[in-house]
Amino acid sequence: MTTDARPAARPAVAPGSATGGEQAGGAGIVRPRWTHIALPSGDLDASIAFYTSMTPLVVVATREDADGRNVWLSNPGQWETPFVLVLASFNATRGSRQGILKPFAHIGIELPTRADVDDVAARARAAGCLHWEPRDMPGPIGYICAATDPDGNVIEFSHDQRVFATVRELWGPRS
Repeated sequence: MTTDARPAARPAVAPGSATGGEQAGGAGIVRPRWTHIALPSGDLDASIAFYTSMTPLVVVATREDADGRNVWLSNPGQWETPFVLVLASFNATRGSRQGILKPFAHIGIELPTRADVDDVAARARAAGCLHWEPRDMPGPIGYICAATDPDGNVIEFSHDQRVFATVRELWGPRS
């Protein structure tokens, strides 16, 4: 699929300034980076609705060509260390269920509070897509629930899993 679309708004970066250890302009990277996960979708519109209502992700860009459509989703304003979920709907498989992340394979989203996990679980339960009821798990897993997207992929929501905090503690600046 083509990759010529650009996000509607782009934060200003001073020419030559470094952001997150990278250089602005051009490809913007100076070392290999993990940038995205791509999943197939049989119903792209339903998948966009799921991810933008159940997760903190927003649409960054959409593309379409003769083979189908795709969308990039990411956290709002995440420009210093961008990471994107790419959902692709191919014309040849449109309408079929495409999920590949199951029964344990999943995308993890860490939430600030237990109440946030309970809120997602309530919304997923109401939408008929709750995969795991909220539960406390032994460390480092934390408090979790999961939902399935329209293709059956498992999306885990956690509190106190500490993935974000652990990486920052290991690699962040020392005070």
